[in-house]
Amino acid sequence: MLALVSYLVLGSAVGVVAGLFGVGGGLIIVPALVMLFGYQQLFPDAAVHVAIGTSLATIIVTSIASTRAHHRHGAVLWDAVRGLAPGLLIGTLLGALVANLLSTNALRWVFGIFELVVAAQIALDVKPSPHRTLPGIAGMSLVGTFIGAVSSLIGIGGGTLTTPFLLWCNKAIHNAVATSAACGLPIAVGGTISFIIVGWNVTGDAPYTSGYVYWPAAAGIGAATLVFAPLGARLAHRLPRRTLKLWFAALLAVLGTRMLLG
Repeated sequence: MLALVSYLVLGSAVGVVAGLFGVGGGLIIVPALVMLFGYQQLFPDAAVHVAIGTSLATIIVTSIASTRAHHRHGAVLWDAVRGLAPGLLIGTLLGALVANLLSTNALRWVFGIFELVVAAQIALDVKPSPHRTLPGIAGMSLVGTFIGAVSSLIGIGGGTLTTPFLLWCNKAIHNAVATSAACGLPIAVGGTISFIIVGWNVTGDAPYTSGYVYWPAAAGIGAATLVFAPLGARLAHRLPRRTLKLWFAALLAVLGTRMLLG
C-alpha cells in the first residue's frame, strides 16, 4: 500500500511539472523510481533499466492526453509526425538494445550526464537559431532514429530533442511543442514494447513485471499524472516563467547529480 501511495505522489508531482513545462516527466520519473526501488529493495541488478522502461510506459498515457489537447487547437504538424514516426520506432528498439547491453551503473551515468546537460540548457535558456526547413524523407528518418534511440535509452518522451529540432526548422514554438507531444506516442509505445522484449529474461519471474516494465508503478504514476497535469497547466499562466524554469533546472541538476553519485 505504501508503495502505491509513493507512486501516486510521484505521479502527482510529475503531472504538475508536465503541465507547467510541457515535458513528459521522464527526467523526473527515472531518478525518482531508481530511489524508490532502492528503498523497496526491488530490482537490485536492474533498477535503472526498469525505471526507464516503466517511465516510457507512463508516457503513453500522458502523450495521448497531451496530443488530444494540442490537436483540438490545431497545433500538431501531422506531416512532421508522419515523417519522424518510422525513424522514432526504429530508434526506440536500438535504444533499448543498447540499454540492455549496459550495466546498471553505466546506464545510470548516461542518464545523469544527459540530465545535467538538459538542466544547463534550461537554465541558460539555450535555443537553436531557426534557419532552415524540414529535411526530406531520408533526413527525417535519420533524425527520428536518433531522437527515438536517445529517448528510449534515457526513458523520456523526446521533447527535449524534438522541440529544438522543429524550432531549428523554422516551426513556431506552439507547433513545435504540440508536434513533439505527438511524437512522444510512438517513442513511448515503441520504447515500452522494446524494453519488455529485451528485459523479458532478466525480470521474467518478478511479480507484476513485464520485462523492464513494472506495472504497479506505471499505473500509479500514469493515473496521477493525468489528474494533476491540468493543475500544472493552470499554474503556468499565473507564475513567473523564468523563475520556474530556473527552479526546474535546479531540480534536474540535483536529480542528475544524485544519479551520478548512485
